[in-house]
Amino acid sequence: MDLPAELSTNLEDWKTEHTVAFALLGSYARGDAGPHSDVDVVRFVSDDKHDDEARTFLVGGTERGTRRREYVNTLQNPKRWLVVRSTVTPSQVESWFSEPGHAVNIIVGLRDGRALWDPNGLFAAIQQRAEEFMWTETLQEKADRLAGKELVGWIEEAHKGLEGLRRNDTGRLLNARFGLSWGLAWVMRLHRGVFATSDNTFFSDVIGEVGPETRWARLLHQAFGIATGADGETYTLREEVTAGLLLYCETFSLLKESLPPDDLLLIETTVQRIRCELECNVMGAVGRP
Repeated sequence: MDLPAELSTNLEDWKTEHTVAFALLGSYARGDAGPHSDVDVVRFVSDDKHDDEARTFLVGGTERGTRRREYVNTLQNPKRWLVVRSTVTPSQVESWFSEPGHAVNIIVGLRDGRALWDPNGLFAAIQQRAEEFMWTETLQEKADRLAGKELVGWIEEAHKGLEGLRRNDTGRLLNARFGLSWGLAWVMRLHRGVFATSDNTFFSDVIGEVGPETRWARLLHQAFGIATGADGETYTLREEVTAGLLLYCETFSLLKESLPPDDLLLIETTVQRIRCELECNVMGAVGRP
């Protein structure tokens, strides 16, 4: 692995009496890093009292000067790395294996990880747990409860989308687009237990799980603005939000048998409103103030 030689010195500097292991995750661990990839270092600590916020460092290179000069040096010197160090407590480790929202994001990364300093085999044990990890019925029940809460949480964005279409309001439409694309992709990942190879592959991972030829997949492409219409033109913001609203309805159709009863009425009412507004064509003409 083409890692900065200074990293070993950094690890020594970052050790405390509570540090029990360092591991490398992400693209450098997988072996597919590019010239602009960051180096993801995880520091494991012995108890929950010594959590710490993630820190970012520039490692490598020796030139110093003004801020502008240092920035230029960073761009021109391929041997300077952006290193992101995060700290993980025992409770956080346990959540990786017991909470579906964490599991889908970290399990594959752990399997691909590399120990940088692991004197007592702590990371090796965590990695073994990741290798043996199974998506259980208990995790599925938790995932469906969480998916229901997420769909309820995105109701506000659905309403913003409808009102944005009615007013032709760019601000409302932009707010709506996030929840009706990223948010709904996350809901489906939870419900299907879709493990991401990396945070860069979530889209292809969830499309592959649901099926690229499904209506849900086609609407997700449109909601993200990465599809073209029959005439070859890209979708407008209004069309993206309209696709996102339809995606909300389609997501409900696929998940409704699994959603918690407490959330079902709110979500179903929202779906009925979306369908009525779109099908009855009462949102107002384009360009209307």
